[in-house]
Amino acid sequence: MGFTPFQMERWQSTYEHRVRFNLSESGVHPLTVGELLALADGGFDLSSVHLGYSQSNGTDELRALIASQYPGTTDSSVVVTVGGAEANFVAFWELADSRRPVAVMLPNYMQVPGLVKNFDGGFIPFHLREETEWRPDLDELASALAKGANFILITNPNNPTGVALTPAEMDEIVSLADRHGAWILADEVYRGAEVGAEPVPSFRGRYDKVLVTNTLSKAYGLPGLRLGWVVGPDEVVARLWARTDYTTIAPPSVSDALATVALSPTVQPRVLARTRGIIRRNLAITLEWIESHGGLFSCTPPDAGAICMVRYHTPDPSLELAERLRVEHSLLVVPGAHFGVEGTMRIGFGPPEEELVSGLERLASVFATAGVV
Repeated sequence: MGFTPFQMERWQSTYEHRVRFNLSESGVHPLTVGELLALADGGFDLSSVHLGYSQSNGTDELRALIASQYPGTTDSSVVVTVGGAEANFVAFWELADSRRPVAVMLPNYMQVPGLVKNFDGGFIPFHLREETEWRPDLDELASALAKGANFILITNPNNPTGVALTPAEMDEIVSLADRHGAWILADEVYRGAEVGAEPVPSFRGRYDKVLVTNTLSKAYGLPGLRLGWVVGPDEVVARLWARTDYTTIAPPSVSDALATVALSPTVQPRVLARTRGIIRRNLAITLEWIESHGGLFSCTPPDAGAICMVRYHTPDPSLELAERLRVEHSLLVVPGAHFGVEGTMRIGFGPPEEELVSGLERLASVFATAGVV
């Protein structure tokens, strides 16, 4: 069995703590433990948490809080994982069939497509079309399903574009899946981090063959907790729980406790309000910066998440550009080549405002020194 590295995660893992300005991250500037507990009005004492093994599928209290985010869901439909990465991994592991391909939305967060390759499987893409502001090509999806795709991989809101599917598009995807008996694996980590007032709907509850993954890393600004989950049919979730016996065994007890604080009825709206405030302010700064460069840059404004896919209108290969930014300007972005979209870069606009502004100034200076700006 061969091994294909996860390009984007290798890039970020290697360099994100070695640059002055990190615009590669897709979440907002993280909360500290103190800030999170302050949002709970001091009603939680972290010193009382036992450092033993936690309930291996997540404590009953935490799973009940997660279930409450999905109408008609109970805690038996939830398994807690170590981050969204484990959630995606065990969901893929459950659904994968080496004899059948996967229908993969592209561009996308490339964890599951990489897993498909590493487990000697195949996938058939259906694309989000840049020329239509990253709307899905559902004819391609229909074709992939007709060719035998076992499940559909979706990230909604999308990574790297931040664009969300419309309810009508979601309904059509469900209809196609139902017609072919296919599962849907929906990574929904940017739900809750909306730019607009309306929440992005979940695939949970639209179809019985759906596994939804999520995490506290993005919309909640708590990536250091490494706390994620999968929601799905009870009998499938029970099998996912059994699969985690082979991976991490149990989520950390401290993370489970702090996640229970973050998702409590009092704290959750405060955390999400903070996230949305950062995203709305910083997106305005980023879009103004794009507009100020006379057509050199363009993007479709995101619907959610602290990310946008920016096209630069020069011939520079994205890998070379990203390396130049890193080495010469101590600035990290994600090159579009990591998503298979050359001539672009994913910019994360979630840092503190002054860091974002300085990072964008450094980014523009690269093009200025090349005589473009």
